Amino acid sequence: MKPTERLPSRAGASRRIALVSEHASPLATLGGADAGGQNVHVAALAEHLTARGIEVTVYTRRDDAALAPRQPVPGGYDVVHVDAGPPSPVPKDDLLPFMAAFSDRLQADWRGRGRPDLVHAHFWMSGLAAHTACRALTIPLVQTFHALGVVKQRHQGGKDTSPIGRTGVETMLAREADQIVATCSDEVFELVRAGGDRRRITVVPCGVDLHHFCPVGPVEPRRQRRRVLVIGRLVERKGIGNVIEALRSVPDTELVVAGGSDPSQVATDPDASRLAEIARRCGVADRVDLRGRVGREALPALIRSADLVVCAPWYEPFGIVPLEAMACARPVLATAVGGLVDTVVDGVTGHHVPPRRPDLLARSMQAMLDQPEMGREMGAAGRRRVEARYGWARVAAATDACYDRVLRLADPAAWRREGSSS
Repeated sequence: MKPTERLPSRAGASRRIALVSEHASPLATLGGADAGGQNVHVAALAEHLTARGIEVTVYTRRDDAALAPRQPVPGGYDVVHVDAGPPSPVPKDDLLPFMAAFSDRLQADWRGRGRPDLVHAHFWMSGLAAHTACRALTIPLVQTFHALGVVKQRHQGGKDTSPIGRTGVETMLAREADQIVATCSDEVFELVRAGGDRRRITVVPCGVDLHHFCPVGPVEPRRQRRRVLVIGRLVERKGIGNVIEALRSVPDTELVVAGGSDPSQVATDPDASRLAEIARRCGVADRVDLRGRVGREALPALIRSADLVVCAPWYEPFGIVPLEAMACARPVLATAVGGLVDTVVDGVTGHHVPPRRPDLLARSMQAMLDQPEMGREMGAAGRRRVEARYGWARVAAATDACYDRVLRLADPAAWRREGSSS
């Protein structure tokens, strides 16, 4: 939506911001196929914007008939469960047919309860639904993609399950949203290539809870052998199979994989079974612990028990796990893709390797594990880096500054004036 004349904000009232996150509810249990970093991001952003005195409401699709229409959250914001499609779980790539109904419900809520001052959409389908509603009510729209279809298609090819038309919608949003909040520098290049105006793109990274994830605290007991840790969904693109393949060249080392189904269901989880078969084929099944989903409360102790945290996705729009590892003062070995290039400083807080290269993963894993003092130095540097750049208070403040800019620039002439002065 290009800048247009807008209704003024309500004088003397708290600013009202709507966060739209159609598939990623801040209340969801993490670790499932479609529940991960975006859920964490939306929840933390909502809480920290609220702490800044902003009235925040998160709109997400109802996936359970028992959910309340509007649910207050201890963080001080509300979650509205939008009726769009069946009130049951639906894979996010199958949600596109319900976005028109989602948009209609947004409009109805905003007309009935009062329009928000600004809408911030998360993911492309949220942007599609919000764009229509914002145009109807002349509300400014800020867009965060979290992942881009053109990148997913480039890396997954025929395995990409995105709906037809995704890249077209993302291109439209890149050109018409009032502001794009990109999560890493790599995303900026993709958005400009799609026709986005660089003046309306700001990089604001994801954040990490510096109090929950910290170097001091309980440590999960472990055996004497060295421990490598991978955290994340078990889908193929996360590269966990590549880490298992690398393990056969790294002796006296165990690999703990945290993510996926509830621990009681790991044996029947198709992705866990795929990884278990890779471990058997590589002769390392006795050194691979497919832990299943690990709760947020137990996660810091698990991270602190690791000698090395490995993040080896084939592509990654941002990646919160490296931040959590660095916050716990653990060194990180990461593939040099997407946001991992920004967060992990090669040779300082960890090392980079190319994606889909188990041989290079093995070489770097062995080198880092063989030098524990270097690992401790990298861990300490990682903690300093997240304290300086990735605390949620800082991320919320940067996001709020984007909102301020959008609300100040109320017409195309203002965009041109700002552009001419930069």
